[in-house]
Amino acid sequence: MKPDFVVLDPAQQAVLHALESLLDPVAGHHGGHRARRTGPFGIPLPRLTERGGRRADRAGIYLHGRPGRGKTMVMDRFFGAVETQHKRRFHFHTFFAALHAATHTLGSIERAIDELLGDADLVCFDEFHVTDIGDAMLVARLLDALFADRRTLVVTSNYRPADLLPNPLFHDHFLPSIEQILANLDVVTLDGPLDYRTLVTHRDTGFLAGRYVLTAGAGPGGIRTAEACADARPTAEVPLGHGRTVRAHTAADAITFDFHALCAAPTSAADYLRLTQRYRHWTLRAVPPLREVPPDWSMRLVNLVDVLYDADLPFTVHAPERSHDLTSGVPAIPDLARTASRLGELPLTRVSNVRTA
Repeated sequence: MKPDFVVLDPAQQAVLHALESLLDPVAGHHGGHRARRTGPFGIPLPRLTERGGRRADRAGIYLHGRPGRGKTMVMDRFFGAVETQHKRRFHFHTFFAALHAATHTLGSIERAIDELLGDADLVCFDEFHVTDIGDAMLVARLLDALFADRRTLVVTSNYRPADLLPNPLFHDHFLPSIEQILANLDVVTLDGPLDYRTLVTHRDTGFLAGRYVLTAGAGPGGIRTAEACADARPTAEVPLGHGRTVRAHTAADAITFDFHALCAAPTSAADYLRLTQRYRHWTLRAVPPLREVPPDWSMRLVNLVDVLYDADLPFTVHAPERSHDLTSGVPAIPDLARTASRLGELPLTRVSNVRTA
C-alpha cells in the first residue's frame, strides 16, 4: 500500500521538480482530454503535448540511481497524477517479452512497437537496462521509433546512460543509442544516502510472503532439510515454449526449481514471465554462492528475482549464506546489488525451523 501523503527527501524533491519541467505547459491537448495540472505531490504539473505538436527541446527524463532510493515511488506518483488515457507504463522485462512476441506475430518490429504503445503520448519504463547485444539492437530500434513519433519518454534505471551494455566487447556498438538518449532526454540522478528498502516492515502478501531459508549449519544429523524432502518429490519437464522444457516440481499453482536446473539452462526473463501466468508461488532451492558459478547463471537469477518482484509473487529461496554474502565476491554482474537488496527483504528462516513432512 502506498500512502496518500509522502514526505520527500531532498533528492526526491529535486526529481519532482525535473518531472514538473518535463512537459510543455502551453501545449495543446490530445483529443480534448487535458491532463490534470496537479502534480503527484500536490504541485502543479504542466499538460501533456499532443504527439507531433510543439514541445520542449527535450523528449523526456532518464532517471537513474542506486536501488532503494525511491525511483519507482516517484514514477508511481507521477504516472498516476497525469490524467490522460494516452499513456502507457511497462516494466522493461515485461515490455521486451511482449515486443518479441508481437514482432514474431506481426513480422515487423516497427509494427510491434506501434501495437504495444498505441496512441500513447507518454511512455514510461521501469528498470530500463541493456545487458545483451541482441536486446541492444532492439532498444536502438525502440528509441528511434519513440523519438521519431515525438512521444514523451520517462524511464527509471540503476544505470547511468554511459553504463548501459557494459560488456566491453559490445559497448561501442551501443554508443550511438547512448548519444541519442543524452541528446533527447534530461538525465536526472536520484541517489540519496538512504536505501529505503532497509526500512521495510514485513508483510505477508506478495513477494514478501516468501522466505529466505538459510540452509548452512543445520545442526546434528537426522534433521531433514527442505532440500532433502524436496529431492524425494517427483519432478517433471515443464514446457517453456518453442519445444523447450525445464525440470521442476509443480503442485497446483506452486513451482519449485533447483538452481542448477533453472539457471544453468539457457532460460530467459521471457520464460519466467510466461511461467508466472500459471504458477503464483515460486521456490528456488540449492542456490550456491554466486562466486562459484558462471556469470550467466548469476544473471539468470537477477532476471528471475526482477520478474517475481515486479509481479509481486511469493518467492522462497534456499541458500547456504545470507543474501549479502551469497552475492559478494562476484565479478561485475549487472544489477546484482538490486538482487541482493530484494532477497534481503525476505524474512530469514534457518533450516532447523523449516517444517518438513
